[in-house]
Parts: sequence; C-alpha cells; structure tokens
Amino acid sequence: MNTHRVLSGIRATGRLHLGNYLGAVKGFLELQDNPTYQTLYMVADVHTLTTPYHIDELRKNRREVIIDYLAAGLDPKKSILFQQAEVNEHIELAFYFSSVTTIAKMQHLPTFKDKVKQYPEHATMALLNYPILMAADILVYKASLVPVGIDQEPHLEVAREIARRMNQDYGTDFPEPQRFATKGEYVPSLSGEGKMSKSVEGSFINLTDSLDEIRKKVRSVPTATVAGGEMTGGVKTLFTFLELCSPDQVASFKNEFEERTLKFVALKDAVTDAIYTMLKPLQEKRVKLVQDQAYIDNVICEGAEKARHIARKTVNEVKEKMGLE
Repeated sequence: MNTHRVLSGIRATGRLHLGNYLGAVKGFLELQDNPTYQTLYMVADVHTLTTPYHIDELRKNRREVIIDYLAAGLDPKKSILFQQAEVNEHIELAFYFSSVTTIAKMQHLPTFKDKVKQYPEHATMALLNYPILMAADILVYKASLVPVGIDQEPHLEVAREIARRMNQDYGTDFPEPQRFATKGEYVPSLSGEGKMSKSVEGSFINLTDSLDEIRKKVRSVPTATVAGGEMTGGVKTLFTFLELCSPDQVASFKNEFEERTLKFVALKDAVTDAIYTMLKPLQEKRVKLVQDQAYIDNVICEGAEKARHIARKTVNEVKEKMGLE
C-alpha cells in the first residue's frame, strides 16, 4: 500500500481554541487513524517570530500546543508530533529555496500585504519569507497533502512552484503538495464576522474554557431581535457551531427560525451545551497530562528526533544536487 505523507501545524500564539480544534485537529485525527497516511503535526513556533510576540508567552505556548494536541487525541505512536524550532533542517532548506524565489513574488502575496497593514512597523524579511519557510516545512518531509484552510492556498501554490523549480533546475524529486480539505475548515468568529482567531479578542472559545465561560461568550454573539427572514452573520455563526458540534439539532432550530418562533437564547444555550459536551473529555484528559511533565518532555524529544531523521535525509539530497556536497 502506498502511504501519503501529511504535514500540518498550528502557530504557537496561544493555547488552541475551538476554531483550531474543529478546523484542523479533528481533521488531523481522521488522517492519523487512516493507515494510508503517515502524519506529522508540528507546533509552528518559528513562524510565530514573523509577527510581534512576547518571549515568555512563546516559551510557554510552544509546549502548551503539544499538550493540547495530546489532549485532543493525537497519538505520538501514530503521528510524529514536534516543535518546528527543534528541527533546524526547516530553516536550512528555506534558505536554499529562497535562491529560486523572487522578491516580487513574495511581495505580491495577499497575506503579506494584509500583515504589513496589520503590523506596519514589523514588515520584516521573516514576514516576507513566511511562505518559503512554509514550503520548506512541507517539502523537507516530501509531504504531498497539507490539511489547512482555504486561506493558505496562495502559500501552497508557492510551495508547488518551488517544488517544480527545484525539480527542474536541480533534478530533485519533490511532490507538488495539495490542500486536504476538512469538514470544519472554516470556523466563524463569535463576532459574526470573519474567522475565529487568537489575535482577535472576543472572537474565540479556548479548549480549556469552563461551561460558564462558554455560555458567556456564546450569549454575546450578536443576533437579530426577531427570528425569520435573512439570517444575520451572528445567527449564521450559531447554526454553523450547531452543525459542527451537534448536527442532529439543526433541523428543528431551523424550522423554528423560519416559523419565527425561535428564541435566540434557547439556540445559544443549545450551542453552549453542544460545545461543552465536545470539549469536556479533552479538558479531563488535559488535567491528567499536565500532571506528568516527564511524559510531555519525552513526546517532544522523541518527536523532534523522528522528524529530524526524515528532514536530514532531504536536506542532504538537496545539498548534493545543488553542489554543496
């Protein structure tokens, strides 16, 4: 049986939230349990350096994301779980890739333009090179599938272009990675506008939030004064959450909405209960995990070793093909 290698990661900008879980980690779990795939899941801590950050928070968060991965069900016996900064080959390969990538191409990417608007004082070379490092993250493992959101498609196109250029110029054998779509890949913000994000205050639910915290956040989602007619952004958000967390309840609430009998507080409380029911087992597992820090250390150490073993082989091949060995 041919196995496809899969690589994905989440930035170390804070503990995982519901959007990360529904939009990424649930898809990771499905792939992990399918023998067709060899799965590698990283904490993208080096990528965190591309925008302003606090050193102490990064130190803490790069470990917290590993704990969240484990609590959510990722299994180090089935998947390679690692921190990006522990595998120097990512950064080395990114430099080799930068030699076949133009500045103009990087400057025209919509994500670069958006980040420059967001952080005008932080338009660094690291930010410009973000897609090259992402290409190296994927191609250092010769991964053919990348479970990420649709917003990452321009970056994946960069990775494909780099793979083609390296193969053409140097005779390497990189695959052209494809995006692997997952069911909950777009999880809306609680504000009713845009995607759930750690960088937007009040837009997200943490995986560690209590029932009361979830209720308070869900009840703050803006809704219309009466049901019926066209759904507002906030109402659509509530139905999206219900679809992702408790799909059996969607039809009856939609009927009430169309018949204009729906009480929004009842919908919000149903969404709250569905989210908390989903997160409670993860939270219980997390409490047990943090009591065994030696186990966490071991997972991090072994994951880095396994990832380095694959990555070193690729970098050595590239160095040889480029005339550096």
